[in-house]
Amino acid sequence: MVSIVIPAHNEERVLGRLLDGLLSTAEPDEFDIIVVPNGCTDGTARVAASFGSAVRVVESPEASKAAALRLGDKAARRFPRLYVDADVELRTEDVRALTAALDRPGVAAAAPSRRLEMAGRPWAVRSYYRVWTRLPEVRRGLFGRGVVGVTRDGHARLAALPGVIADDLASSLAFRAEERAIVDTARVVVHPPRTFGDLLRRRERAAAGVEQLEQAELDQPGGSARTSPSDLAGMVRRDPRLAPHVAVFMAVALIARSRQARRRGAPTAWQRDESSRT
Repeated sequence: MVSIVIPAHNEERVLGRLLDGLLSTAEPDEFDIIVVPNGCTDGTARVAASFGSAVRVVESPEASKAAALRLGDKAARRFPRLYVDADVELRTEDVRALTAALDRPGVAAAAPSRRLEMAGRPWAVRSYYRVWTRLPEVRRGLFGRGVVGVTRDGHARLAALPGVIADDLASSLAFRAEERAIVDTARVVVHPPRTFGDLLRRRERAAAGVEQLEQAELDQPGGSARTSPSDLAGMVRRDPRLAPHVAVFMAVALIARSRQARRRGAPTAWQRDESSRT
């Protein structure tokens, strides 16, 4: 028995895909699913409501993921609890595997393994993710998956965090490595940007999130997720064929940080990647 909270801002095009997968082989009342349409100007709430009693809809006029998560939490009835982004794909059996992992002693938070849907992406986007998916912290962290599950105790840890842009990164760093579990028997499908420009915008937002997180000076028992030059150098030493891909990765990181530095002090835009939602 698990509660699944799904914040959804203008997710009419992809929400049904997620809910179809979650409910594909679910037993009646097995999942407590709460969709929180927030600040929507499309049919997100209508799509959620079309699933009938299997999905509860809690609407909010405020376009805020943090506020939507709080509303979903208030409505949720069960633990463990999963927080799922509306633009990923997750199946019934994946939720069951995550729930089982959260029952293990010492595990406070869990996330599925990820599969990136790279079909139709340009070379530069594929090149960037070829490096990103090999980074040690990306492999063992909870972030970048669109799904985080927590126990009751783990939820208390997340509830103490302030609202930040890099919410999934903050969630990951709130737990020590031994408290986190990446569940190989659960898999989430993540849809990366479809254009290089959208990749840059997404990474600029990520850079802003990391900076905001560091300025908040939160207690981070999980350490830091920043990529070190030694990580990249070691990658090339082990496989020299990765050298051009590492160059692309570094160029994207530098451009994104430069753009973020120019925007520093200005209101933070959401900069959501719409290309991955087509």
